[in-house]
Amino acid sequence: MASTSPLLARVSRRSQWALLLIGSFVAMMALEYAGLPAAILLGPMLAAIVVATNGGSLRITPLPRYAAQTIVGCLIASAINPSIIATFIGKWPLFLGTVLAVVLVSALIGYVVSRLRVLPATTAIWGLCPGAASAMMLMAEAFGADARLVAFMQYLRVVLVTVAASAIVRLDHDVAAGAMSGIAWFPPIPLVPFIETLALAAIGGVIGRLSRLPVGAMLVPMGVGMLLHATGAITITLPQWLLAISYGVLGWSIGLGFTPKILSHAVRALPQTMISIIVLMLFCGGLAFILVKTVNIDPLTAYLATSPGGMDSVAIIAASSKVDIAFVMALQTVRFAIVLLVGPSIARFVARLIGQAHPPAGRDEAAVTQIREAEGELD
Repeated sequence: MASTSPLLARVSRRSQWALLLIGSFVAMMALEYAGLPAAILLGPMLAAIVVATNGGSLRITPLPRYAAQTIVGCLIASAINPSIIATFIGKWPLFLGTVLAVVLVSALIGYVVSRLRVLPATTAIWGLCPGAASAMMLMAEAFGADARLVAFMQYLRVVLVTVAASAIVRLDHDVAAGAMSGIAWFPPIPLVPFIETLALAAIGGVIGRLSRLPVGAMLVPMGVGMLLHATGAITITLPQWLLAISYGVLGWSIGLGFTPKILSHAVRALPQTMISIIVLMLFCGGLAFILVKTVNIDPLTAYLATSPGGMDSVAIIAASSKVDIAFVMALQTVRFAIVLLVGPSIARFVARLIGQAHPPAGRDEAAVTQIREAEGELD
């Protein structure tokens, strides 16, 4: 029998939306006050999970979800600048070696997690893929993994990594005063760059959808935006209120897909998931130690560069610290690009390796079966 709250089950959709909006705002501000990363996505996602698992009937339609993906693509593109490109060109063998080591180890840990039947193969692989968490979540959904469990793993990893990184930064006494102070929600916006950014998102999103690329609505604005922003052709401008709306839509689209059974499964997998994340963090810490010993780089820069947290969260911490930001973001960006390129192939390979069939349509049958069993749809 489904466990639903009579209160929410009897509430009108308009009232449910009101509760979701209020709950999202309260959760977001609480997470922001606590200093946790990605509060503008995690807050709405947590509020949506509460609504969905207590009898709510809300859903996000495709159009706002695609629009939010285009903004995420532009946000990632805005992190690329000429100094990052120059840093990569000067140290590309080091970057590629470090990145490939992290990607391979994360895939190995995902293999172990799937072999232990904690999570299905592709879900475990995408959940542990280091990179921009929101992008990994979207890519996972496009390639057949369960986006709800991937989001659970990705943002748990982001929180753990960011808490550890923030603690190390504070111990290092290199935090720039006031760098992490309050958010300016409605700053003055330069009109032309903002219009150019919206045009990039709109045109790139349409082309991405027409191209039928997996998550094309994100990838096309991201790819074109990287080129235009790095060459100075445009300046990507994304005010905080637009990011909050976009991340809120993505958080809702994931959170509203949860059911009591899915949430229960995520909670049961929590200990194993945390252990796998900690192992990955320790490995990346070992890589940082090697960089310190073999390259003329300070420990904090090495740690942030190899950290398996979300690229956007690491960027925020790096910007508030006395580190080589170009080095940190160059390595993070290269790793993100490699994960986008090889992630689907690795997920398919691991699924085959443990004997799980991977249909041509790209759906992970093991993931679908496990979710249906959890929801009581199969005997």
